[in-house]
Amino acid sequence: RSFAQSLLRFLGFVFWAVAVAQAFGGVLVILMFKNYGHVFQESYFSLPGWLTVAVALILLPTGVLAVSISTKSSRNQQGTLMYLLLLLLCLEVSSTVLAHVYFIRTASQLESTMGYLVHQHKWSCSEDPGSRAVDVMQRKLQCCGVYNYTDWLKATAASSHRPVCIPESCCKEKYSHCRVDLGHQEQLSQEGCLKKLEDQLRFVMLYAFWSCTVLTILELLAGVSNGILMRHQPFHDLQIL
Repeated sequence: RSFAQSLLRFLGFVFWAVAVAQAFGGVLVILMFKNYGHVFQESYFSLPGWLTVAVALILLPTGVLAVSISTKSSRNQQGTLMYLLLLLLCLEVSSTVLAHVYFIRTASQLESTMGYLVHQHKWSCSEDPGSRAVDVMQRKLQCCGVYNYTDWLKATAASSHRPVCIPESCCKEKYSHCRVDLGHQEQLSQEGCLKKLEDQLRFVMLYAFWSCTVLTILELLAGVSNGILMRHQPFHDLQIL
């Protein structure tokens, strides 16, 4: 029993630390889909992020209950802790499954969506309308084109009324107003936007998976510890369950 109390107290403090990590992951997902909403066209793609934020908020009172129960056992608190652990498990599984499904759907659409943005881009070599969706993406990710800068050359070559040059948003950060022509390739971002965006999606997916896995293990330990302590309480008093 003393070991279960000590473990539950320790897990209570760990839950607070995990809550910060979960909140970070949730905000990361929300901001990612907000910043690149022109690529992730379905607004509900940010739903896993909101579910993760909800998990972080619920983890705070869960940690408080775990510490409180380890100090002074309360039948009502023990029952409430079990309910919160079950709720957290449901939210985590839902968030992870949705993130995985959305990742697969988004990854399959990225190439075609970004290719469409490049070919529909309207600009001139002398002026760079920085508010364009593709320009915003290229500046934030420090990338150029779908695979590289040659995508812009293909786009302009396919249309006779467009000048053969590259948008200013392809310039590297230290060359924010570079000459956008093939004579100054070293001033252009060499990496394509597709790979960078896929890398960000993959990082978010892995972060969600491992954080969910770790938290599930911690919750199981907390549930077992709480169950051991509940065995020492008269069954007829556990009416909250």
